[in-house]
Amino acid sequence: MSLFKSASIVSLLTLLSRITGLVRELLMASTFGASAMTDAFNVAFRIPNLFRRFFGEGAFSQAFVPVLAASKAQQGDDATRLVIDRVATVLAWALLVLSILGVLGAGGLVWIMASGLKQDPSGYEVAVVMTRWMFPYIAFMSLVALGAGVLNTWKRFAVPAATPVLLNVCMIAAAWLGAPWFKTLGIEPIYALAGGVLLGGAAQLGVQWLALKRLNLQPRMSWRWSALREAWACAETKNILRLMGPALLGVSVAHISMLINTQIASHLRPGSVSWITYADRLMEFPTAMLGVAMGVVLMPQLASARASGDAAKYSGMLDWGLRLVALLAIPCAVALLVFPTPLVAVLYHYGAMTDFDVQQVTYALMGWGVGLIGIVAIKVLAPGYYASQDTKTPVRIAIGVLVFTQLLNIFLVPIFAHAALTLSIGIGAMVNALWLLVGLIKRGSYKPEPGWGVFLMQVLAGCVLLAVFLMWANGHWNWTALRAESFKRIWLLALILLGSVTIYLGAVSVAGLQLRQLLRR
Repeated sequence: MSLFKSASIVSLLTLLSRITGLVRELLMASTFGASAMTDAFNVAFRIPNLFRRFFGEGAFSQAFVPVLAASKAQQGDDATRLVIDRVATVLAWALLVLSILGVLGAGGLVWIMASGLKQDPSGYEVAVVMTRWMFPYIAFMSLVALGAGVLNTWKRFAVPAATPVLLNVCMIAAAWLGAPWFKTLGIEPIYALAGGVLLGGAAQLGVQWLALKRLNLQPRMSWRWSALREAWACAETKNILRLMGPALLGVSVAHISMLINTQIASHLRPGSVSWITYADRLMEFPTAMLGVAMGVVLMPQLASARASGDAAKYSGMLDWGLRLVALLAIPCAVALLVFPTPLVAVLYHYGAMTDFDVQQVTYALMGWGVGLIGIVAIKVLAPGYYASQDTKTPVRIAIGVLVFTQLLNIFLVPIFAHAALTLSIGIGAMVNALWLLVGLIKRGSYKPEPGWGVFLMQVLAGCVLLAVFLMWANGHWNWTALRAESFKRIWLLALILLGSVTIYLGAVSVAGLQLRQLLRR
């Protein structure tokens, strides 16, 4: 299967996930608005997500996939199955201990994440209760990440990309059906969302387990102490744990920045955490469809090329990934910067969401737009290091960017309030991506292929025309005033987005860019 075809499958399924995610957010915004209760849920949901990225698709996957790909390339499938069983055993024990500690320490975790919630004591207590209920979600999702790593290494990309839809469906059902039911029982309706999260995690694990079973790759975990000792002594397990050390630090650095920003937002105007969260969900469309999709496809391929010593293939895949980033992420960034209000209004401006909320989400979204190119590029560049089993260099870069980002916050938050928090992360992502790129070029791992200058001029020419069209569309209609005509607003947005794609791709083609040649790889 070609790289582009694989990335397209992941991207389309990720699009489905993000569409259902936006339906989820739209329903939540319409049902609950932006309040102390939604802030409480968003904080409580971020806590298991934070730890999930330590033990799941973050540090664990960064260490697990390269080792698994190298084992498959060098030792064969049977030896690799044994590696999967041993890693799964160690992971299961770690998750059991972590889940118990998380439930017991929920109050402290909420205080560390967002002590400002104590401005509304009821909101703080709700966050603690939901954290206790949702913490086991980490175990489900970490095992899902292990299964996804195995399936992606065997080039089965569809199931891991599709399973997040199940979480969204469960949360939609919780907001639509569960919340009104809880209200009739005299229970705080927001608690229904915590149940939806747990059910979604279990559903994802179940579907992925069936996919692994069909390939006879389902992990065989053991709860015997002797099996844990044997798994711990395995060379591949030790290698994964060695690589996870710097990777954990890297993930920690990224989430320390998020934790600090959430803490700052919790001390700003009520609703600030939710405004940032709603903007984040919208921004996930381009980052997931482009960056995550390419990162998922490139990681095992790069690791395999590195294990077999094929330097030309390794560099060529990085070059292809970066060209797709430039071709697709730059116009998306333009759209977020010059056309944010229509996007937010069409997707969120219903029910309890006010015109003021729309404006505040718009400001946060523009901050993300500044750094979108960097955020997507990191998803291509970082695997270039992880595939070489170098998890230390990205960490050093991330630490420097963390310091830089928080220095920006000192100057920007008094001016831009909550929007400064997304703006600083966006600027930091651009610095991070440039730093990673320079490092790969200096060590000789990546050698840019000829034609980059002309290619970038062609992309920029298309983006100029796109920006002019979107600026006209942004000013021609009053998008918040069209709230009463929601279907008209939706159709207008759909037509404008279709026109935007046509204008941009037409412009780059007229400028001489051979799209088929780029997509054929």
